[in-house]
Formats: sequence, structure tokens, C-alpha cells
Amino acid sequence: MALYMIGDVQGCDGALGQLLEKIGFSRSRDTLYLLGDLVNRGPQSLAVLRRMMALEGSAHCLLGNHDLHLLATAMGVRKPHRSDTMGDILAAPDRLALLDWLRARPMALYEHGWLMVHAGVLPQWDAALTLQLAGELETVLRHPDWADFLHHMYGNEPAQWQDGLAGTDRLRVVVNALTRLRFCSAEGVMEFETKDDAGSAPPGFMPWFNVPGRRTEAVSVAFGHWSTLQGAGPEGVLPLDTGCVWGGCLTAARISAPGQISERIAVPCAQARKPGKKQGTSEQAQGRPG
Repeated sequence: MALYMIGDVQGCDGALGQLLEKIGFSRSRDTLYLLGDLVNRGPQSLAVLRRMMALEGSAHCLLGNHDLHLLATAMGVRKPHRSDTMGDILAAPDRLALLDWLRARPMALYEHGWLMVHAGVLPQWDAALTLQLAGELETVLRHPDWADFLHHMYGNEPAQWQDGLAGTDRLRVVVNALTRLRFCSAEGVMEFETKDDAGSAPPGFMPWFNVPGRRTEAVSVAFGHWSTLQGAGPEGVLPLDTGCVWGGCLTAARISAPGQISERIAVPCAQARKPGKKQGTSEQAQGRPG
């Protein structure tokens, strides 16, 4: 049995198929953990969802910011952006089944000694609190009135976690940390404008995983979302978004022991989007940085 974590696919089903072939994936023997952003920007978002649904039980997929954007667009909370590539899903005859499957995905997992999230973990959160808060958000997304929350999901405030937060403010902080976080202050104030590498932090901010005394220091954390890290992080921190959609690679990390990996396996990807400061992403168009 082999266990693999895989970074952001973003609709690049061809690369995903090549990666699964390269690692010799067997659905009866092996297990995959995809760290969110299954869809958008790449050319085959529908194919990615269908592949993952077919692997139910042997593939576990987190929700990322682009997956939430799909849900919001499908429910009319946000208009499709010209750079979106989710039209095949929105036009699919079984779109409701696809959306129901997607919104039932977890926001965070702790498996085999790894805390898995899409973007980041605030310094005040330990692994147990991260999973608790993720569970609160999952409950809302799986409720029959789940679309109501999407109307309140967008925005940068509150920018900092407080134990007394409640209602939509509480959930907005949770979704922003788990799906958008790159930089924050030592006190956990989140900064959403900067998307460059770890050395580009604005004054007073730092990569979330470099905050001194963060409560997940003793836990191995794997995440996606931050392609400009190019897979590089400090010990115990594993960034796995290696820029597939930008013409980089799609990367899998094989879990060898609790909290450890034995190797990274990557396949090169055809460039589906051209990087740039003004990429016209759906998040920028909505005032919600990616």
C-alpha cells in the first residue's frame, strides 16, 4: 500500500493522469490525498472531478479557494469571470451531483501524521482546533441551506482570529485561513495582497509557517495554494503546489512513515495560464486574492 499527497491540479487532468501512471497508482491498493483546487484555470476541470469521484474511497480531496469559487458561481453568488475554465462543469447534465460531491469534501485532514490543508494554519491554532474549525465549516457546506453561507463568505475581515468570534465572521476567518493564507503577522493578522515567494513578505508580516511559536510547530503540515514557493519549505512544512497550471510540474509526495515522506514524484505540465502580476484571476475580480 502506498500513500501520496498531491498539490493543486486546477483542471489539468492530463497531467494528473500522467502522474498517477508514473507512480503506478492502484485504486485497490493505494490512497491519494489531493490538497485542494481541483478545478479552474486549467482546461479539464470536469474530467478532474469525474476522475476523483470515480476514485471515491481511495482518493480524498480537500476544498481550495477555486473549488469554493465554483460552488459560488454555480449558485449565482458570483458571476463567472472571463478567465474561468469551469464552463464544462456548469453545463454538465449532472452538475448538481458534481456540486453535491464537491461540497461534501473536507476542509482539512489529519492522516498518517500529516495535517493537510489547502493554504495555511493560523499561529493560534493547534491541529485539534484546526480540525474542529474545519469541521464547523464542513457542517455548513453540507447543510441543505448551504448556499446561504456563500453570500457571506467573501471579504478580508475579520483579518485575525479571536476565540469569541461567532457566526459568519467566525466562518469567514476559517475559510480565509484554510484556503487563502500566505502571509500573516506574529499576532495572526492575515495579509492577502502579496502572492510572491516567502522572501517578499510586506513589513510586519511573514509566511504563516515562519511565525515563532505557532501552535502547529510540532506537527508536519502539507499544503498547496502557494506555487511561488516552488515546493520549498522549512522542516516539517511541505508545500506541494508546484505550478502545474503555470507550466511547472504536478507533484506527489509519498508518505513513508507518520509525518515523513520518502520521495517526491513530479511530471511536467503544459502551460495553461501565463503567470503575471495582473493575471485576471477570478479571485482578483471579486476582491478575493487567490
